Amino acid sequence: LFRSLLGVLRERTRLQARPLDPEGLVPLHSHATYGLYEILAAFDARNRDRLREHREGVFWVEAHGTDLLFVTLNKSDDEFSATTRYDDYPISPTRFHWESQSSTTTKSPTGQRYATHIERGTKVLLFVRENKRDDRGVSQPYLCLGPVRHLSHKSERPMQIVWELERPMPAFLFDRAKLAAG
Repeated sequence: LFRSLLGVLRERTRLQARPLDPEGLVPLHSHATYGLYEILAAFDARNRDRLREHREGVFWVEAHGTDLLFVTLNKSDDEFSATTRYDDYPISPTRFHWESQSSTTTKSPTGQRYATHIERGTKVLLFVRENKRDDRGVSQPYLCLGPVRHLSHKSERPMQIVWELERPMPAFLFDRAKLAAG
């Protein structure tokens, strides 16, 4: 038992976190885990003098020209309404299918920002967690998968977007997400 636990822990420590911002303006690393408010604090997302409250799965940080996408892979009926159980899942270790908020159209400013972020010089960062809460009922942190690039989209309300990850997602997350998706 102890040896198998060591193997699991060794595999998890093989995640090599890399700074998202080499200049250090945003102190986050890809393949590291963060709570929601740690992420918002890293981007100095304030509402007056307080850290901004946030409940949606997306957040546009205008000062940094960055969209933050927060994904929970396993969306339970108890914690997610029918309108927020978006179909988000990895297609491969480097591609991720994501659905925008249900009001987003391809011609809306937000939809255009997603589809043309490269041309605009803005960034999109993907943060993923398996479940909203752990076995103790505590909010799970997000794994920062890092920058993603728009590959394609279809439909609207919500938009279905395929993102390409700059770094492949860790194998353990890809395997668990595939199992959860069926």
